[in-house]
Amino acid sequence: DEIMQQEIRPLVAVDIIEQLHRQFAILSGGRGKDGAPIITFPEFAGFSDIPDEDFLNVVTYLTSIPSLEAASIGFIIIIDRRRDKWSAVKASLTRIAGAFPGNLQLVFVLRPSRFIQRTIADIGIKLYRDDFKMKVPIIMLNSVSDLHGYIDKSQLTRELGGTLEYGHSQWIHHRTAIENFAMTVKTTAQMLQTFGTDLAETELPNDVQCTEELLSAHTDHHSKLKDELKLAVKQGATLLTCIREPVTRSANSKLSPDELENVATVERLLAQLDETEKAFDQFWTKHHLKLEQCLQLRHFEHDFREVKLALDNLMEALAGFADIGDSVTRVEHLLREQKQLEEKGQEPLEKAQSLALHGEQLIQNNHYAVDSIRPKCVELRRICDDFTNETKKKYDILGKSLELHKQLDKASQWCEAGIYLLASQAVDKCQSQEGAETALVEIEKFLVTAKEHQLSNPKEFYNQFDMILTPEIKANAQRILQKLEDVQEMFDKRQVSLKKLAAKQTRPVQPVAPHPESSPKRASPKITRPAGVGLTKKETEARGQRLGGKGELCQAQFRRGSAILEPALQPHIINELIETERVYVEELQSIIEGYASEMDNPSLVHLIPTALQNKKEILFGNLPEIYEFHNRHVGIFLKEIENCIENPELLARCFLKRKEDLQIYEKYCQNKPRSEALWRQCGDSIFFQRKLDHKLSLDAYLLKPVQRITKYQLLLKEMLKCSKNSEGTAELEEALATMLDIIKSVNDSMHQIAITGYEGDVGELGKLLMQGSFNVWTDHKKGHKVKDLARFKPMQRHLFLYTKMLLFCKKREENTDGHEKTASYSFKNSLKMSTVGITENVKGDNKKFEIWYNGREEVYIIQASSVELKNTWISEIRKVLTGQLEACR
Repeated sequence: DEIMQQEIRPLVAVDIIEQLHRQFAILSGGRGKDGAPIITFPEFAGFSDIPDEDFLNVVTYLTSIPSLEAASIGFIIIIDRRRDKWSAVKASLTRIAGAFPGNLQLVFVLRPSRFIQRTIADIGIKLYRDDFKMKVPIIMLNSVSDLHGYIDKSQLTRELGGTLEYGHSQWIHHRTAIENFAMTVKTTAQMLQTFGTDLAETELPNDVQCTEELLSAHTDHHSKLKDELKLAVKQGATLLTCIREPVTRSANSKLSPDELENVATVERLLAQLDETEKAFDQFWTKHHLKLEQCLQLRHFEHDFREVKLALDNLMEALAGFADIGDSVTRVEHLLREQKQLEEKGQEPLEKAQSLALHGEQLIQNNHYAVDSIRPKCVELRRICDDFTNETKKKYDILGKSLELHKQLDKASQWCEAGIYLLASQAVDKCQSQEGAETALVEIEKFLVTAKEHQLSNPKEFYNQFDMILTPEIKANAQRILQKLEDVQEMFDKRQVSLKKLAAKQTRPVQPVAPHPESSPKRASPKITRPAGVGLTKKETEARGQRLGGKGELCQAQFRRGSAILEPALQPHIINELIETERVYVEELQSIIEGYASEMDNPSLVHLIPTALQNKKEILFGNLPEIYEFHNRHVGIFLKEIENCIENPELLARCFLKRKEDLQIYEKYCQNKPRSEALWRQCGDSIFFQRKLDHKLSLDAYLLKPVQRITKYQLLLKEMLKCSKNSEGTAELEEALATMLDIIKSVNDSMHQIAITGYEGDVGELGKLLMQGSFNVWTDHKKGHKVKDLARFKPMQRHLFLYTKMLLFCKKREENTDGHEKTASYSFKNSLKMSTVGITENVKGDNKKFEIWYNGREEVYIIQASSVELKNTWISEIRKVLTGQLEACR
């Protein structure tokens, strides 16, 4: 600040360098006895010719150099005119009297040495003294020895008989160097102050990259300024050395007062430079620390967002594990998935803990953003604790579920093994006392295992597993409990009958059947396939007769066993699904290996027509993807379907689990028109006439995926007809709805790809929700009235409803090479769903509704073919608008 506030001198040496070099006036550095600065006007031939401005500039500059203290004493002027005339003395005195800017103390004049000029000078000084207007004495001297009586020789230059060393060129060099150094100090201080102001006013960035760039830029600028400071200090030190050089060179030498003032000036400037640097370094240290802390904060915030997102996804995935399983296999699978999720979560959890620890370290290091860092550390630890606690809860619930289903499975297996035991006891052998007793022993041995396989008391059971008893599990448990009761009742009745037979001690009763079957091998309790599964009612009754003859006991037991075990759904539908699935996968494999793969065979390239070159993806679409899906899942998929023969209610889940995978059929159907067009060009090629043991031509096989997706839907419909109001009906309905949605989506997509003239990307309009043909009237608002639309002829338009846009197209049908007509849709208009409104009822026609745009600037009256179709479209449009409103909220 001291440097910045100094007044700038009106003149510096470099401004008047030429005038100084003329040396008509010098500041030698000598001083009077009282310390008054001495200005010498040496002999100068052209003194009278010096312009007034040059004279004034030089004298003003010379008087500005000594310190204020020395200048206040007053200047001593020595005018050397020993070789000149009185006119030169007179001119010098006149000019000095009129233009000298400083305070004068004495004026010494070395008069002309020639006799005549000296006489004239003596007379002239007496006559013109008052004309010089000087308030100080003017002392006329005859020689330098007279001057020595007033001023010590050590303060006079050699030209005046003194011993003071003075070099004018060196003096000018020192003056310019000092002034240049002063300007450097001032400029450096200004740069530091400007940079400091910029730093103080800098807003801290909000992201890592900008903070790094700002820190780098400020650090670079700081380094450059430090280099400037070093150069300035070096410049000052060099200058100081130059000024002190005479003293350094000779111990007897002494610096003149002016030189000593020069030393003091340079030292003062260096001290100011040092103070400025220290102040700047203190400021920079604080600013640099803040920038580094800002960068630490931005890194922490960036890492926090990433870790928080990963943890949120983890918690969302954990929350998605709501299923507690409906079987031992399913629960074990869920436990494995839970374990995988837990392992997957270890990395983000460790990152979160590490980041929270890092945040606490920042707080301990007195970071300026403590209020921002601490809540984030708390949030990270909270989410980690939540995940750990929720994971433990999930494990507890799944553990309970696994225990529950194991008990249910044990009980169910015990029932099935018991029924199989009863069914396997040959009735003809039971007619004898020995046979009856043997059968009784078998039953008693089996009943001993009841305690370890049966469920506990129902009330205790429900209390034990209350936390996981969903309606489905509870219904299953009740079914198994009922089954246990029924099997126990069957055993009780069989024991009563056998005990009666064992007590009669009569001849064995001959079996009714003409060819009694030998008793089948008894199954162990682990065998789960019951007798009678897959048999018709007549077959079941016939088997009961063979095993028990006319005995009503065995027939009743088998009728009851069939009621318990026979599947509620017709198994032939599932068998058909299994068989057609196998055939379908084999057909896909045959055409991919026989045609698609062979198109890459170099030896067959010559058979492929030019129009088909590099177009395998068009002809076959994503058929390899469809095959890969079915082939990859064929083992699991078929096995699950085969399991459905005994548990038909599980069939729907086989399709629901693959809901997303089945979407690949939509892509295939979208490509089908292009594939058919290419087939029409190349179907007669020799490449496709090769013998590959295919019963049908390739185009028939290329229709298989379309037929297959329809087949799934038909089979599910048949299953649903046979399963009304039974277990699994709701899931069958959901599975059927899923397949119908896929078929609808495929159908909509087939229409969508026929849109022409739309300049944008249809893929950016969101999901295609509805499409269909309508009568459309349009009107544009004039003033505040809308024209009567009834008298105008409607336009036929095909509408495509997307989540973001409603397209109006005109349907066109064209014949293609003698084949059936193909439809295309010429784009006419579009409305953004974010700016439309809907009027659900139009007076006079319950099949009409309105869509208006821009506050009813444009109104579209749309007439559906039926009230049901209108209501369906209104419902979908209302969902879109409601979804947008919720998104805005």
